[in-house]
Amino acid sequence: MTRILVFSLLMLAAALLGACGVDGEPERPERPEPGITVSGRVAVGVVRIQ
Repeated sequence: MTRILVFSLLMLAAALLGACGVDGEPERPERPEPGITVSGRVAVGVVRIQ
């Protein structure tokens, strides 16, 4: 019984890994332009606890 369970889990893992890239060939991500980019939000303050 244990061998059947291990075999089934291995086949399930192989099927899941085999499905990677099923939608086509992998595409290279777009390269950002060289330089420094800073974005976001900054807040500075004092909290007064009474």
